[in-house]
Amino acid sequence: MIVAGGGIIGLACAWRLARSGLPVTLFDARELAAEASWAAAGMLAPGGEMDEDAPLTAMALRSLAQYPEFLRELREASGAAVEYRRCGAVTLAFSEDEAAALENKAARQSAIGIPSEPVAHAGAAAARFYPADALVNPRDITNALRTACVRSGVVIREYEPVLEILGAGAGVRTSRGEYRGEGVLIASGAWSSGLDSKTVLPASSPVRGHLIAWQAPTMLLDPILRHADTYVLQRQSRSGRPGRVIAGGSSEYAGFDRTLDERICADIHARAGRLLPALAAMAPAERWNGLRPATDRDAPAIGRIPFTSIWTAFGHYRNGILLAPETARMIAESVTAG
Repeated sequence: MIVAGGGIIGLACAWRLARSGLPVTLFDARELAAEASWAAAGMLAPGGEMDEDAPLTAMALRSLAQYPEFLRELREASGAAVEYRRCGAVTLAFSEDEAAALENKAARQSAIGIPSEPVAHAGAAAARFYPADALVNPRDITNALRTACVRSGVVIREYEPVLEILGAGAGVRTSRGEYRGEGVLIASGAWSSGLDSKTVLPASSPVRGHLIAWQAPTMLLDPILRHADTYVLQRQSRSGRPGRVIAGGSSEYAGFDRTLDERICADIHARAGRLLPALAAMAPAERWNGLRPATDRDAPAIGRIPFTSIWTAFGHYRNGILLAPETARMIAESVTAG
């Protein structure tokens, strides 16, 4: 099996496929997990994202439930530690209208299996705590997946982009040559739909998002804090130092332009300071952005292209980290059945 794309989705799928006994070669245009997976904050938070009874919501809840076992198996396979906390999240409302909307959303979520409860929060008109929301360090998990893939026999070819899918999935053409295989999985994020001109694929596109981080002197918060499009979270302490505080986000339709926008960073800083006032006067230690992979159908493209040996796993947008375990399970099951 050939996997085109080495972000968290491609890595998780490659690992599961190799564990199923299939020979796997994974290609990436850069070093592994250098795009959306590297940039992600790592929230596993259906409570902040979803309030509709839809297939994507059900998939997200299945994937969230798999995370503890997924990480246990990954630690056994890689020997690497992965930061994971079921810390919960607090969603804030700052006006009576926002409070009413928050309560209505919570009622819809409760009906589809996303629990929450009202809590008091200083300065807020209302707040709800989502106990099932969690976070993971994306850079930890992709490093562990790389090791697990290598130990499972996956051949990794970095800095070798796939340029074209050959013969309805009989192989690929890369920047260095042609490779034949028993099938191809397209997991190249925002670049995915450009790999196969012969098959009708969902159109993939990048949505840029900015994040900023501070090196805090102490642990400032445990649960994720969020309001509207703003979130703040803090990593665990390591080596005796408190973990970094990370805030986002933004959504910009700027193509593949990775230019850092100072105005957007300043806006995120101001919004984060409202949620966690200690941040207002602190200078950020790092600012960055990433390209989230969206599709033209507002849902990830996961599964087999009919009458071909091509599978797709792209378009996870803001939820690639959350959806990785369930995506890998679905792809491994489909490929081995096929």
